[in-house]
Amino acid sequence: MDRQFVSSEFILETRNLSKSFGAVTAVHNLNLRVRAGEVFGFLGPNGAGKTTTIGMMLGLIAPSAGEVRLLGTAVTPAHTAALRQVGALVGTPALLPYLSGRDNLRLLAHLYADVNQARIDEMLALVKMNDAADRKLHTYSTGMKQRLGLAAALLHRPRLVVLDEPTNGLDPAGMREVRQLIRQLADDGITVFLSSHLLHEVEQVCDRIAVINKGQIVTQGAVMDLVGQTQQTVKLRVASPANAATALQALDDVVEIQTNGAYLQVIGVAPEAIVAHLAQHSIYPSELTSRHSDLEDVFLALTSSEEKV
Repeated sequence: MDRQFVSSEFILETRNLSKSFGAVTAVHNLNLRVRAGEVFGFLGPNGAGKTTTIGMMLGLIAPSAGEVRLLGTAVTPAHTAALRQVGALVGTPALLPYLSGRDNLRLLAHLYADVNQARIDEMLALVKMNDAADRKLHTYSTGMKQRLGLAAALLHRPRLVVLDEPTNGLDPAGMREVRQLIRQLADDGITVFLSSHLLHEVEQVCDRIAVINKGQIVTQGAVMDLVGQTQQTVKLRVASPANAATALQALDDVVEIQTNGAYLQVIGVAPEAIVAHLAQHSIYPSELTSRHSDLEDVFLALTSSEEKV
């Protein structure tokens, strides 16, 4: 009997997944758990091992060690049955340039017993490609090809969709539409595994994320939890930044104080506490702005100190 380590809660898991190319270790002991019905973000700098990991997930690359399981079934280049329930858009869609968008989907439909013309039309409408569906693919822009590739990935009603930079080539309106589509897929019970360099995009649509660097996971968890762990940053303008900085050193929760000309940046303390404390020293800011760190700050803090591979 096939050994199980996946629970019904998780649609995708990796255990100690590793891949080496000669002396170079691209992925090392990677452990991921993706829950059914969530949007899971997979982040990392260039060369971190994202593409290699996705290749192993999709049975395109054989692991050096460890394993990938989809719906409880092992996936390798020799065992790909579970991939029938997976759709993927990775890199440039592999479609035929001399066929129309509609005919490309018709060709793909022959691979699946339950995909009919109504389903093709539904997917074209979903990605807003109705008007261009009968044009030859070679006349499409990069963004249009991405849209058609997304339609192709969803054609057979997969339970898991793997998307690698799905908004590549899209204008801001198109990016927003894809973000809305991703959330719609999750609401419909389809799990989305999203790899993207657009951290603002990931923060808006993902439930949980994993950050990989130098082939290893450096953090994994809910987006709100990871962003919530970061400190508040307050920027203020005062007549004497040096005096203000000295006064603020007495606050217990101050993490860092930076001065830049007439401005002072304070990390770790709420603006109300800063203003009240400075008032006790007869220092009154003429300007004040406050913000919490976002996913980009978290990502850079986790990866910028590491040497990229």
